[in-house]
Amino acid sequence: MSIDLGNLTTVRYEIIEPGEHGIAVVTLNRPESRNAQNKRMTYEMNACFDDASRRSDVKVIVLQADGPHFSSGHDLRDNESSREFDLVSPHGGFGREGQEGHMALEEEIYFQMCWRWRNLPKPLIAAAQGKTIAGGLMLLWVADVIIAANDAVFSDPVVGMGVNGVEYFAHPWELGARKAKELLFTGDWVSADDAKMLGMVNHVVAADELRDFTMAMAQRIALRPSFALKLAKDSVNQTLEAQGQWTALRAAFSIQHLAHAHNRIKFGIPIDPGPKRVDPAG
Repeated sequence: MSIDLGNLTTVRYEIIEPGEHGIAVVTLNRPESRNAQNKRMTYEMNACFDDASRRSDVKVIVLQADGPHFSSGHDLRDNESSREFDLVSPHGGFGREGQEGHMALEEEIYFQMCWRWRNLPKPLIAAAQGKTIAGGLMLLWVADVIIAANDAVFSDPVVGMGVNGVEYFAHPWELGARKAKELLFTGDWVSADDAKMLGMVNHVVAADELRDFTMAMAQRIALRPSFALKLAKDSVNQTLEAQGQWTALRAAFSIQHLAHAHNRIKFGIPIDPGPKRVDPAG
């Protein structure tokens, strides 16, 4: 099933001042679940990003979120079948036995999707407020520029669930190696100010100024030539790839599925159930 941009249920999509300096705004719109990422949100985001990337009247893309939090991560209650959506990568076979099917599913909806968004041909600016947890980090880390509200905090607690980290394992690139290890080992929060100091966040602003500041930056960038913006983005991304980013991300994704397979053998489910968990976004 292809996504109907006129009938979105998990995100909102609008074009601001379409034309030579147009801006596409994609807004996560599941505040009742703290913008948890389910399959439908993934494919609706992708459809919006595709449309914005192909439009000649859009220069810059903005990703933001409704409600008090940017994203609480993957929606572990999501039971909608992937068969409902048109796949964007050649990773079918989700129903196959063993770890094969599970790895194929996460390859499509998490790893390859994030890499695809990271390489959109237009600048992507993200604005984050409140809590961003685990899978929510991946939605931020695909952005070229990140603006954080001063109440924003970030955490990837999934080592406590028996895996090495979220599927798009950009932690060392975003935080530096030692801070990435601390974040993963402890599950602690990183504040907006610390994220800025570490280079994960470009700017920290008052919460009530977040959207205006983000749109003002998008408008400034939209004044630049579109082809030069694409080439500048490609140049920076290619530098990261030359440093080994793609290979490192692939390796970490494979390691994650070793952990999933281990947990399935030991616990019968892909994550360590551990003690009764408290929702960190609660």
